[in-house]
Amino acid sequence: MESAEYCRELIRSTEFQIVYPWLDIKEDKDTKSNFKIVTKMTTSVGRLPKIIPGGSRYSTSVGGTLTGFHGDILIVDDPIKPDEAASDVMLATANRWIEQTLSTRKTDKANTPTVLIMQRLHQDDPSGHMLAKQKENIRHICLPAEARNYRSKINPPELYLRYKDDLLDPARMPWNVLADMEADLGQYGYAGQIGQDPTPPGGGMFKVDNFSTINTMPKAIDIRHTVRYWDKAGTEGEGAFTVGVRMSRLKNGKWLVEDVKRGRWASHERERIIRQTAEADGRQVDIWIEQEPGSGGKESAEGTIRNLPGFVVRAHKPTGAEGDKVRRADAYSVQVNNGEFLIMNNAIWNREFIEEHRFFPFSTYKDQVDASSGAFNKLIGKKVARRIT
Repeated sequence: MESAEYCRELIRSTEFQIVYPWLDIKEDKDTKSNFKIVTKMTTSVGRLPKIIPGGSRYSTSVGGTLTGFHGDILIVDDPIKPDEAASDVMLATANRWIEQTLSTRKTDKANTPTVLIMQRLHQDDPSGHMLAKQKENIRHICLPAEARNYRSKINPPELYLRYKDDLLDPARMPWNVLADMEADLGQYGYAGQIGQDPTPPGGGMFKVDNFSTINTMPKAIDIRHTVRYWDKAGTEGEGAFTVGVRMSRLKNGKWLVEDVKRGRWASHERERIIRQTAEADGRQVDIWIEQEPGSGGKESAEGTIRNLPGFVVRAHKPTGAEGDKVRRADAYSVQVNNGEFLIMNNAIWNREFIEEHRFFPFSTYKDQVDASSGAFNKLIGKKVARRIT
């Protein structure tokens, strides 16, 4: 609303009227959120000018009403605040309003542009949500405040020529100011709001470039132990995924992510897939089922165990520090960052697996990281699992 008020004040300013004396705001359509422009055409001396209707400006907030309004240019400015980016609900609300409500308010559906102006705050903020669609008619202009750490984010790349000492605005935001901002914002806030990359350089908690890929599975003699860890989602459809990560500890000290099963399945379908996966893995692979808190989580885990007679399978109920998904992933991330983890090359799950790790703990979904850290921790502190018959 503040920008709309500035616009209205500009039109009324002396400077503007000197240059455009024939433009004015319509008297009976003059509010901060909704005003209309008219052109005053002088027809002859002594007669009132002819009023010709012009364009208008209508302003609202994310989630606000747009019924009855259409625009030739749609401009979205900062649709979500930094403190709202931590809320999945607020992110979903902003994204849904932009793509399902605002998009229908175009005067010309084929040619009316939408201009989105914002700083990056989250992997799935409106900017990230729109870019993820990879539509050909999207033009992305990205200007991080500094290029020392974020030159790769500058788009188009030739805009780097506008930087001075790797700074976009050396007068307002020199290096000493940016250092203070990083101290205040923290590494994640700085990466998003200054670097326009909602994860710090190197991949946040996980330096995903340190994952090594292999084309063929190691020989059985080179594998010390293998587990499949399942993190089960409670419901099918939208929301969390059910994920089963198969991971091995190798005799050379490396770790290998062999396979990832991931989907949103109804409970009966999920249990069928878990059983089918166990049979494909073989009985030499230990199976762990994460047990969610409460009686419902216990019953769900026990139901899965009963569905796997003859396999080495146990339920795992995270407690204490293990209940914190970020702290649980800490030891796992150290090994990834040290280049000790291998993953299968060209696997169909590869890209989504890496991208979730890249943005963790601020990734849209965390199920693959949760299942991977669960598998890793079981391989580290392996206990003898009882055989369920």
